[in-house]
Amino acid sequence: MTRRHFSLALAAATAPTSKTPLCGFSKHFQWLPLPEAAKLAASIGYDGFDLTLRKGGHIEPARVTGDLPKAVEQVKAAGIAVPMVTTDIVDPQSPHAETVIKTLSQLSIKRYRWGGFRYDYAKPIPPQLEDAHRRSKDLAALNKQYGVCAMYHTHSGRNQLGASMWDIWYVLRGLDHSAVGVNLDIGHATVEGGLGGWINTTLLLAPITRGIAVKDFYWNKTARGWSPRWCGLGEGMVDFTQFLKMLKQAGFEGPVQVHMEYEELGAAHTGKSASTIPQDEFVRLCRRDLDNFRRFQREAGF
Repeated sequence: MTRRHFSLALAAATAPTSKTPLCGFSKHFQWLPLPEAAKLAASIGYDGFDLTLRKGGHIEPARVTGDLPKAVEQVKAAGIAVPMVTTDIVDPQSPHAETVIKTLSQLSIKRYRWGGFRYDYAKPIPPQLEDAHRRSKDLAALNKQYGVCAMYHTHSGRNQLGASMWDIWYVLRGLDHSAVGVNLDIGHATVEGGLGGWINTTLLLAPITRGIAVKDFYWNKTARGWSPRWCGLGEGMVDFTQFLKMLKQAGFEGPVQVHMEYEELGAAHTGKSASTIPQDEFVRLCRRDLDNFRRFQREAGF
């Protein structure tokens, strides 16, 4: 990393943003080179970019020391910041983990998304929770050394540690939550607890939540049975207004990531390298979701 790259990237990462910056997820922009993706995200109205720093993402972990400073500089040139990145890190033994964390620290990017613990249903659950706790403790120590925080992303579905929500709270018990916390995905939380469970989840995890991801869904019956059908914000089952009221009460200040994992977005919803819908339609959908989320913010006083 040259001194010039370091200085410019540091300025980019620490550029002023709103108290709770709304981040575009660069996964949905991977059909564009990063400079063009950042310009498009800025024109849509996002405050920041959650960069995919993982295999197949905008930045490959093996190239982080050279490519991340340049990437942050490019995002800054578009007029938005990089308050966080999404990584492949599961624990300190993940490939390139310490190099990624060290580079984030050098660029003053204080938060990154981590996760990926999975249950083996052929084995008892309690020992697996204790193993995840040990690995999280080790990651917390590494993060604390470099002054960054890992945010465990909560997915829904089978085998996913964190889908039950209480289990990731149990795994992170007693740890330094400025070093390891939660990235609470309210869409996945509602899938797992649609009636009242998501409320319990939010109350339980909000004190250790350092970032949130927002997406919406409704249940759809297919030939294979019932499954979540992801949709635009406000078109599904998620009660964003109540969720944001609860976060406000908990004093949440972390970045917000707007996820768009529905089919109308075309190939971009899965992070493909080519778009299958016109760019103006992509922009319309992004702005619709962003406008709706800001409406929910106003309703919640958030």
